[in-house]
Amino acid sequence: MTGRVLVACERSGVVRRAFEAMGCDAWSCDTMPADDGSNRHITGDVLDHLDDGWDLLMVAHPPCTILCNSGAKHLYIGGRKANGRDPARWAELDRAAAFYRRLRDAVHIPRRAIENPVMHGHAIKLTQRGPVQFVHPYFFGEPFFKNTGLELIDLPRLVPTAMLTPPLPGTAEHKAWSRCRARAAGA
Repeated sequence: MTGRVLVACERSGVVRRAFEAMGCDAWSCDTMPADDGSNRHITGDVLDHLDDGWDLLMVAHPPCTILCNSGAKHLYIGGRKANGRDPARWAELDRAAAFYRRLRDAVHIPRRAIENPVMHGHAIKLTQRGPVQFVHPYFFGEPFFKNTGLELIDLPRLVPTAMLTPPLPGTAEHKAWSRCRARAAGA
């Protein structure tokens, strides 16, 4: 693949550099400066740069903590549904879902991939998320569990390239695979 690629919500440069290594004119964009000091990084709001002539939009890390299934309880006061909704958290959910939709629906960018977590039902409804392919790092030779969703628009599904056999539950190796992995691609 070649062409102009915008890697949104990334400051580490890991994904940008991977696209560059494939011959793409790749740029990252985040509200924070690039960790690697690259001049191929746009510091600012990615929504202001969607019309800059991209062939592919890779959204590496939209605001997932409010969208993810594991965070659903925090939508309620004290983490308990019986206590009622936390208005600030629901407002944050609305903003995150609107951001997700704006990136996904940037139809003038022919190909789009939006990474997303395993979402709770409210997030799925608000983002209007389409079909998602879920993958783990161990599909690609990395010994970790991290169920990651990809909403792929005009892109083929990922094909495992170096599938590892997951260790048996209860083993030390399974525990090692299960620890949260520091995000190599940055947020």
